[in-house]
Amino acid sequence: MTSLPPAAVKRYFTDSIEKKAYQIAESLNEFLPIMNDRNRLGFNLYRYLKGEGDTIETIVATNKFTIEKISKEKLVEIIKEKVKEVKLNLKY
Repeated sequence: MTSLPPAAVKRYFTDSIEKKAYQIAESLNEFLPIMNDRNRLGFNLYRYLKGEGDTIETIVATNKFTIEKISKEKLVEIIKEKVKEVKLNLKY
């Protein structure tokens, strides 16, 4: 019995909104040790950057992230700073 090869993965351009959102999430690996939590955060930040998603406070409050070494409030502040930097450099 054989199996099919995995589907190809399309990489995002380095200056795309998707890439920036997931980079923010990945940079928080010290505080969000579970990869799936970072992926969920990246997706929610992507939607936020596009103007479709919830606020950052709501994202952190409603998703059941496993947060270590930091409070939720401090995590929200860090995310806001990183998003602010990204918004300044985005090209729509």
